[in-house]
Amino acid sequence: MKKIGITVLLILALDQIVKFYIKTHFHLNDGINVFGLEWFQLKFVENPGMAYGAEFGGLTGKMALSVLRIFLIGWIGWMIWKYLPKHNNNYFKFVAAFVFAGAIGNLVDSLFYGMIFDTGLTWNHQAEYWMGYDGISKVDFSGYSGFLKGCVVDMFYFPLFDWPDWVPLIGGKEFFSYIFNVADASITIGGAGMLIFRKKIFGE
Repeated sequence: MKKIGITVLLILALDQIVKFYIKTHFHLNDGINVFGLEWFQLKFVENPGMAYGAEFGGLTGKMALSVLRIFLIGWIGWMIWKYLPKHNNNYFKFVAAFVFAGAIGNLVDSLFYGMIFDTGLTWNHQAEYWMGYDGISKVDFSGYSGFLKGCVVDMFYFPLFDWPDWVPLIGGKEFFSYIFNVADASITIGGAGMLIFRKKIFGE
C-alpha cells in the first residue's frame, strides 16, 4: 500500500499545483502555445461535469455527479484493498494508483473550488446555462458557489489537425478537440495500463 499511497499523493500534488497555477494566472478561455508549438497549448477552461469536458443536467446534474464521484472513489479504494493481496505486483499497484489519484483529483475541484476561489463558472437558473466570468481568479476563500458546486479546471489542449472535409460525419472537425488536466490523464493512463498489462496484473 505504501507505493500506491506515495504515487497517489505525487499525482494529486502535481494535479492541484497545475490547476491552481492556471486558474490564478490565466483568464478564462485564454491560451498559450507551449515551446512555440501550435499543436501543444495550455488553454484555461472550466467544466462542471466529467472528464474531458462532458457534462449533463445543469447544476443538479453537476451536484449529483459530485456525489457519485464520492461513492466511486470509495468503491475504487475498496477494490484496491480487496485485490491487492491477490495481485500484489507493481503493475497492479501503479495502474490502481493512477486511476484512484485521477478520480480524487477532479473530486477536489468539485467539492472545494467553489469555496476556495472568488470566481468560477456558475449556473444561471433563468437562462439554464453555465455563465463565465471576467478577470483572473484569486484564492481568498470568498467562494463563487459552494460545497459540491465547484467546477473542474482543464488546461492541456492538443489541436493536432482537422479532418479533411470529405471525411463523412467528422469532416472539418478537430482530430482531438478535448481539453483535459493531469487527473484526466492519470485515469486514462491507469485504464490503458490495466488493459495493456492485464496478464501481468491478473495472470492468465
